[in-house]
Amino acid sequence: MKMNADRFTLPTDDYLAETNALFYLSDAVTQLLEHREEYTQFGIVRYFAEYFTSVKNGNHVLFREFSYIKATPHNRASFIHIFWKCYRQIGKNGDLLTVLEYSSLLQLLCPDFPAEVVQNTARIVLMDDAMDCLMSLSDFIYSFQIQFYYEEFLESVLVIYEDLLEGKNPNTVIVPTSSSAEPLSSTASEDMDTQEGVDSFVFLECIKGLCERFKHKHPSISAIKEVLEGNPRVSYYSFLMALAKHEGISQDIGALPNRSDLLMDPEMDQELERLVAQVAISPTSNSSSSAAGLKEPPKKASPRKSLHQRRRIEMESDGSTEETDSSEN
Repeated sequence: MKMNADRFTLPTDDYLAETNALFYLSDAVTQLLEHREEYTQFGIVRYFAEYFTSVKNGNHVLFREFSYIKATPHNRASFIHIFWKCYRQIGKNGDLLTVLEYSSLLQLLCPDFPAEVVQNTARIVLMDDAMDCLMSLSDFIYSFQIQFYYEEFLESVLVIYEDLLEGKNPNTVIVPTSSSAEPLSSTASEDMDTQEGVDSFVFLECIKGLCERFKHKHPSISAIKEVLEGNPRVSYYSFLMALAKHEGISQDIGALPNRSDLLMDPEMDQELERLVAQVAISPTSNSSSSAAGLKEPPKKASPRKSLHQRRRIEMESDGSTEETDSSEN
């Protein structure tokens, strides 16, 4: 969970607002009251310690309702990270999935996750065209990150974009020309092919004004400027795709690795290798264990068990169901 380096000098109200501490405390108490019989068995103090440890580690959003997942920036980033951890193997295998399939995967982690968010993500990847096409995990997950993390901000950006297409001027922006500065006219706008988008400079100035009065989190102005300065005109979805590909924005969110490392997770790979090795050496039947020649590592006998008991346990651990004559004597 990201914390401001100057948090110890912040006024109390600012600190509580930045960390959403009251939100998490309220949820912790609500969960405790709803499951009091379960949680009170191992102690209230331990319950709160585990709850806030889970929040810190980002595991708290798993299987929670959508309203909780989207409630704070930390929750959104945590959910994006968990989605990547759970389904990284899909990208590693090179699988391509549909909008419906990605929606199903998200609903396995959050049962009421709305399909609309997934559809809006697909529009970024597919540029609002051929929505039944397949998408790679890499294309989907970075677009999903932008759409989900900055959802409210992007909704306001879309309003600005549509106003500009119609010739309206959301922020009363003056468009500089070679001869004089004049407002963007509706006549000029009507002559423009909407597929070409809007003037990048005008769009940027409007977004700057939005950021100044927008209370929700938004991408840095420098990143937005960098994205828009590359082309004289920009469409809404090409703008979102550029944001999705911007490494700096992804690093600011902190939920996903760089694209080059997206399919890598050394810790997870080591854990999977350990589990696979464990399964490989664990006999499932007499025939399979003898055919493979695999046995569990010898177990250290407990000094409190008799020799007869130890020999019996060792034979059972090798998968044998028969007893020797000496064990019957």
